[in-house]
Amino acid sequence: MNTIDTPLHVQWKNLLEKLREVIGKKPGDLNGVLFLIGVQELGKGAAHFTKEQKQDLMHIGICRVLSLSGYYEFRGKDADGWPHWDLVQPLPHGEILAQESLLKMHVLEYFKENGLV
Repeated sequence: MNTIDTPLHVQWKNLLEKLREVIGKKPGDLNGVLFLIGVQELGKGAAHFTKEQKQDLMHIGICRVLSLSGYYEFRGKDADGWPHWDLVQPLPHGEILAQESLLKMHVLEYFKENGLV
């Protein structure tokens, strides 16, 4: 099936199932997937993270996926190896469902680039 013709919710469901196969459990929601991307981008593997670090990892995930459309640009890593991003173009304003769809589309693109879907 051509992913261009597949509705977003079906592509998203398929991605969650693929992630379940790879990591052994299904991420609960978009935040869980963004957290996984953040951990991947941090590159230090699975670890115990504080609540603040988990929020930082979700932010890294958001920055990374939205960099695919030029909203963010990678600045570099700090002394502890954490990646940092700069906002280079304003994010589109809209209702929360539209913003969630935008993020999901970018997450799907991220995983396509990384060969998961």
